[in-house]
Amino acid sequence: MRLKAEQIEAAMPETEKIPVLVLSMAAGSFDASSVKPCHGSFDNPPKQERGFTLLELIVIIGIIGILAVVALPRLQDEGFRQRAFHDQTLATLRYAQKAAIAQRRTVCVTAGASSLALTIASAANSAVCDTNLAGPGGGSPFTVTAPSGVSYSAFASFTFGSLGQPSATQSFQVSGVADSITVEAETGYVH
Repeated sequence: MRLKAEQIEAAMPETEKIPVLVLSMAAGSFDASSVKPCHGSFDNPPKQERGFTLLELIVIIGIIGILAVVALPRLQDEGFRQRAFHDQTLATLRYAQKAAIAQRRTVCVTAGASSLALTIASAANSAVCDTNLAGPGGGSPFTVTAPSGVSYSAFASFTFGSLGQPSATQSFQVSGVADSITVEAETGYVH
């Protein structure tokens, strides 16, 4: 009784079907039309393709487009520079108060239309600010200058005493920013 390749293949589990081709060749019922061609051979293996697919490239271009539409105008926006100057002014005033407390000297905040500068008294218990106050980075005098088109509104010069209290309550704004900058009278708290 001669078994055909289909009968042998149907009776065997999936993991043992590779030897069926050999058995069917030995049994004499080998049909060459059922053999599928291999891609490549041992002498000429298939080349690995490198690069990106078209779909990957389209997704990347889409992400870059979204970033260009959303992020770049925000970085170039005038409001971004105004807000940055507002935050820089807050940090400078807080630094001035802390320097007055730490060095037990008067620190003067000299205001201009678009800049402020910090000076400090050279002697304790002196109200005269005659020395430039160095900034945290070492630059002297410590000044903050507004970018073009940005300015202060209603900002007057004042001092922080050796206990960190200001000479007067201050409240002013940076043009284009809704939040005002306030220096509290009793505590010197800057917000």
